[in-house]
Amino acid sequence: MTTVRVEVPASTSNLGGGFDCVGIAVDRWLRVDARLDGEDADVVQLVRGGTLAALGCAPTDDLLYRGFALACGTAGRELPHGLVLHADSEIPVGRGLGSSAAALLAGAAAANALLGLGLADPTLAQLCAEVEGHGDNVGPCLLGGAVFATLGTSRGLALAHIAVHPSLRLVFAVPDFPVDTHLARDVLPASLSHADARFAAAASAALVLGLERADHALLVVGLEGPLHIPYRRSLVRGYDDVVNAARRAGAIGATLSGSGSAIVALSEPPYASAVAEAMTIAWGASGVDAVSFVSPPCPDGLQLRRAPDPVGAATDASAEHPDASHNSSNTR
Repeated sequence: MTTVRVEVPASTSNLGGGFDCVGIAVDRWLRVDARLDGEDADVVQLVRGGTLAALGCAPTDDLLYRGFALACGTAGRELPHGLVLHADSEIPVGRGLGSSAAALLAGAAAANALLGLGLADPTLAQLCAEVEGHGDNVGPCLLGGAVFATLGTSRGLALAHIAVHPSLRLVFAVPDFPVDTHLARDVLPASLSHADARFAAAASAALVLGLERADHALLVVGLEGPLHIPYRRSLVRGYDDVVNAARRAGAIGATLSGSGSAIVALSEPPYASAVAEAMTIAWGASGVDAVSFVSPPCPDGLQLRRAPDPVGAATDASAEHPDASHNSSNTR
């Protein structure tokens, strides 16, 4: 019996001026082992650990399973019997670090590898981005590094790597509360003035060039996020205090990760630890518990490998929580 292991990194997206088009892979991982445990078994088993341990929904509503089913449907294959998924994640859920995109892509890639569906990586990315709605999370999950991604073109999902200067570090502060993606979308205005649109275009270009050159002046502009930050900052308690604390500690700038609630700062290595500490202290002063970590842009995207099942795997799967699953809400 063969087990397929899929590993998918977290991702931070939007990054101020990169609203809905720029994402960076982060060194926090979702790992999924998938296998078939007997053709007569009709129950889908999902076993979870790590950041998924507190989550639960019907297995067929789980994003891992939905990704698996999406790949099967695209390839014209019936869903197999006896599917067992073991998932363990380091990615905070509902905090703007791409947990939903990672789950969908991991499920689709697991089906592709386990069943030999023959779907190309661009096809998997297109499918997941259409369902999840955020190509700027799916792109880095698949490719690693920093990625430009856009949906809605005549050719579907467009992905391209963005160069990031090796001196830059991502510093995350992750609070103990989520931000609902649907609410974060609802607060955005339906239209903008021409002046705001002009500044948004400039911020997007400044972000990409600033990442490549580690140009502080460009990154300060690029992290402003005129299309979404002014409208979403009120959803994240303590946002201004945490951003200002990061800057005082030596960060180039800071902004929402995805639609929040996590805040990500850009820093050079000598200041990264101090920035992380300052952000958590600032949130604590607002009565919010938060954890922080530092990551370079993760160069690796989706990883696949095949390995024999461990002894007793079938017993372990049924003994744990078969209804455990990744949250099926579309939360970045």
